[in-house]
This record gives sequence, structure tokens and C-alpha cells, in this order.
Amino acid sequence: MKAIGKIGVAVAGLGVVGGAAYGIPHVVSADGEDGSAAAEQRLRAKPEAGPSTAASPAGSAPATAPAGGKAFTLVGTGDIIPYPSIIQRAADDSAERGGYDFRKMLAGVKPIVSAADLALCHHEIPYGRPGGPYTGYPLFKAPHQLADALKDTGYDSCSTASNHTLDDGYDGLVRVLDHLDRVGIRHVGSARGPEEAKAPALLEAGGAKVAQLDYTYGTNGIPLPSGKPWAVNLIDQDRIIADARAARAAGANVVVLSVHWGSEWQTAPDQEQLDLARALTASRGVDGLPDLDLILGTHNHVPQPYEKINGTWVVYGMGDQVASFYEADKARGNMSSIPRFTFAPAADRPGRWDVVKAEYLTQYSDMRPPFRVVCASCDGADGADGADGADGSGRSGRSGRSGADSTYAAVDREVTKAVMSRGAGEQGLARATR
Repeated sequence: MKAIGKIGVAVAGLGVVGGAAYGIPHVVSADGEDGSAAAEQRLRAKPEAGPSTAASPAGSAPATAPAGGKAFTLVGTGDIIPYPSIIQRAADDSAERGGYDFRKMLAGVKPIVSAADLALCHHEIPYGRPGGPYTGYPLFKAPHQLADALKDTGYDSCSTASNHTLDDGYDGLVRVLDHLDRVGIRHVGSARGPEEAKAPALLEAGGAKVAQLDYTYGTNGIPLPSGKPWAVNLIDQDRIIADARAARAAGANVVVLSVHWGSEWQTAPDQEQLDLARALTASRGVDGLPDLDLILGTHNHVPQPYEKINGTWVVYGMGDQVASFYEADKARGNMSSIPRFTFAPAADRPGRWDVVKAEYLTQYSDMRPPFRVVCASCDGADGADGADGADGSGRSGRSGRSGADSTYAAVDREVTKAVMSRGAGEQGLARATR
């Protein structure tokens, strides 16, 4: 896995564009977030499904085919939201007094993440000042040691634009980016300056340059920092298309869109997700080829469907990777999917890579002590009886396995039902077990 930095590109401005509003849910979500307040910040998009006519940046000819290009795998995971109980678990897991160790709770999915050629996380929340205080909903602040655990788990890049990006103001945003830089994880979606805001995260795998873009519907009514309109990328259909084309012009062979969108606690994608997904996947550059190669959605707290639209895979919502919802009616918030896509060079289109294999795994934030994130669909997924395995994953292999298997099997069925609910199985998506 190799990150090759950020490429400077020319992008569209941050202004509002015409068309139907993306999106204004006049509801208060199940965890108390005021959707209508956040919606006041939503920019406007054009949800029509026809090919975009947005201006293409100069020099947006197809990228040249790298010599010796080969297939590579890309995985994504959902929202990382360390509630106070999770932060306390990290403190308990740390061998250092006053420290925080998130590595053990992620060890159960490390084999999947680290085995991928590229692994993308969604970093939902800001970091607090060293020593805290660290807080949960509604204004999250987590310890910066989370960045070390993400690096140890195998992540290459993280999207950072969300409705919680500004929970601790601009300083909290900066702390996240500084610590991701410190551990060597690329990031996109929020920025410390206008030039950084113009650049996607650019990674490399299989000889291909892979650009990651990222945008959010809003920041929970918290205004963008004064004089810093570039601090958080907000959803704007024309800007997304222009940024994708600029990334192509700068050499990207694959463009992946991470997007924080949709309605919380809703398994089915809402109309705004459907409209924007259709419009973005229909968009073609001057070469007649798709502007985007993959869309990975976050924000919904629950697993949502996968669907191939206009030839491009869309994951409407992966669900939360790290969360701790205790209420029975929110149990789905501890379930998520891990999409894994294999890209290979397109023989008939130099400089392009196609998805040749689409898979998913199911994931569970097992809140029973000692709290571990595990792969529910993986072969031998057991150990939810609370004993740590040698790898810290919570897989003990002890007696009592049948209860653990029953829990994980139920999670696997629930996530699979959501993932497949728009016909992805008939479109070629397969469930993976390792």
C-alpha cells in the first residue's frame, strides 16, 4: 500500500449552484440530531440522471496507462465515532498510564484492512486537546491516539468531512489532520488551507493512481470558520464532477468518491441519495468515460444497500465501524459492511481500471466486554463471550462459542439483507468470508 501524497488541482468554486436542494430532511434523528438545522447548510445539486454538462478543466484528457499495471483491491469502512464508553475502553486497554490504545478493539478487522492494497476509513470526529476532556454526543472529541491505531490497522487514507468535523471548532479539525500526517495516513474532506482543500488524496496501487474525494451534507448547523470557507467540503454536484475531472487531468486512473449523506437510521437510501447517485454515475468526461469509478457512503449509522448504477458501484451507506449504541432499537447501529472491490486495467481503455470483482464482508461492534470490532461473516467468527484472544480480537475459541456464533450469524444476516436489498446480488456482488 503506497500513498503518494496530494495532487494540486483546479477545482470549481464553493458557491451554490442551481437545481433542486440536496437535501432537506425536516426531522430530528433518533439520536437527537436536528436534521433540519443541519439541512440549512446543504448546498444545492442537480439531481437529473442525464450526463453532466459541467465544464471540464483544461487538460482533462485520459490518464496514460502505467507500464505493468495490475489488479488491486480496495476496501472501505464506515464511520468511526468513539463514544465515551469506547474511549474508556481504549484507556483500559492502554499499558501506559493516562494513555489510550484503540488497537485491540480494531484487531479483529486488521487482517481484512491490512491485506487490501488500499484501505479507506471514515474519520467522523475531531481530536480534543492532549489530556482532554474527551466527549461524546452532541459535540465529540476523541484522543489523538486513535490515529496510531488506524495506522496500525492498515489504513492508507481517511475521509474527514462529516456533520461532526467542526464539533471542536477549527482547532479540532486541525488536530485530526496533523495527527493523520504524523502517522502517515492521507486524508481528504477537510483542510488547513485553500490549497489543501483543492487537492484529493492521491494513492497508488497496482500501478494505478487512485484519487479519493470527500464531501458532507453539512456540519450540524455549526458555521464554517470565519475566513475559511474551504475548511470542510460541502456537497455540490457540479463541484464534485469538476474535482473528479481535475483529478483525472492531474493523472488519476481511478476516482473514488466518499460522501457523507442520507437520512440517519434509515436502511433504504433516501430520494436525495438516489438522485445524486444517478446524476454522478451518469456524468461523463470529454472522453465519454465515467467521471467516478466508485461511491462510498457514510452517515446513516446503519448498513445500506449496494447498487451498480450506470456501470458504477454505489455503496449508499456502510454503517458505523466503531460505535456503541446500547438501546435495543439502535442495535443496527453496531452493524456495518466492509466493501471490497478489485480493480484491474481496462484492456480497451488505456489509463482506466475497471471493477472486476465486487465483494462485501459484515462487521459488528461487539459491545460485550471487552468491546471489540469483529468480522461477523468471516470464517470462525466467534469469541463474543468476552475473552481476549491472543491477537486482542476477542476471539477466544473457548466453550460457549455457540452463543457467539448465533450473535454473529444474526448480524451477518441482518447486514446482508440490507446490502442486497436493491438487487446487488444479481449485479455481481458476493459475500466474502475472509
